[in-house]
Amino acid sequence: MLSVRDFWRRHRRKVFVTVGVLGSGYLLYKLYGAHRHGVQELERELAVQRETEELMKAQMQAHFENIQRMSDVTLPHAMHELSCRITEELDLSHLLERLIQGKGQPNTLTQSEKLDLWSRLKILSFTRMTLSVWATTMLSLYTKVQVNILGRHLYIDTARSLGISDSVESGDVVDREDQKKFLDSVDFLSQHGMPALISDMEAATKEVLKGKQLSTFFNSTTLHETIMQILNTFMSMGTPNSWIKYMIPEDVRPYSTTSGSDDPVPFDVTEFEQLMIEARAVLSSAEFGSIVEISLKAVVDTLVELMRTKFSGGSVAGGMPLARVLPQVAQMCPLLLGEPSKNQFIQIIKNIQEVELFFTLLYANMPHE
Repeated sequence: MLSVRDFWRRHRRKVFVTVGVLGSGYLLYKLYGAHRHGVQELERELAVQRETEELMKAQMQAHFENIQRMSDVTLPHAMHELSCRITEELDLSHLLERLIQGKGQPNTLTQSEKLDLWSRLKILSFTRMTLSVWATTMLSLYTKVQVNILGRHLYIDTARSLGISDSVESGDVVDREDQKKFLDSVDFLSQHGMPALISDMEAATKEVLKGKQLSTFFNSTTLHETIMQILNTFMSMGTPNSWIKYMIPEDVRPYSTTSGSDDPVPFDVTEFEQLMIEARAVLSSAEFGSIVEISLKAVVDTLVELMRTKFSGGSVAGGMPLARVLPQVAQMCPLLLGEPSKNQFIQIIKNIQEVELFFTLLYANMPHE
């Protein structure tokens, strides 16, 4: 009989191999089990993450739809208010009536009075047109700025509500009242900024038109150049970005006081003030300045082309004296200030590729996470 020692001597290699194989198999089994458990945990985490992302997308979509509904209400209201103020402050009817009366009754106006009335009509007609171009463009762009800023705050609010606030920056939640107040600030232009805007636009118009007589020959190119010169002169007046004062109050707190009270009491507008500061930062940026230039040119291009086709039988397409261009200029203002959903100039701005890209990048570059 073989002793244990002899058995071990003869078969120890096989024993080592067998033990090694069994040990390796057990180790691989444990590693596989741990790997499988890790994969399952990862799959669960990914599933929870996907569920959270889907929930966040749904809540964000609801937020944005709510903001868009508010914006869709505020812009038409702001455009209506703007149209009323421009019609009221830059009324041409009294000038036209006096000129018509003077034409029918030659002795009622002296030659000097006629020239003065025509000069005033020239200035007011172009002031009204260029102001309408500028204000329509700025209101359209400003409402898009508002939606993007509110979108960023709502993203942060939604992330907090889903328990992932560690990945987003801190800040105060913007309540519904402050959201509405911020969107309503688009009315600042028509309610508060209009007097200074009219004065400065009229000054720019006088500067550009001072060498142009009523007999000066105007065609499409001349008209386009004249409108752009007025707008460029206006935008370059004062300090850089000084035009922002027409759109946003310099001091938010007095602007956001209660109305209808003998002693206005400031609201607690910490969040509202923050929104306005962010809006001012966007409007002051060089990138936004470029978007304004592109948008204004696109609106003027469309305006002049529309005048070429609208006034058949005598338009700036073939050229005419400035005196005959003025009635056509006056007729274009209501189109510029029309209801947003039917306003082709606002639609033109929305469809500008650079504008769309700017606001896409604006939202993407806001610190979400």
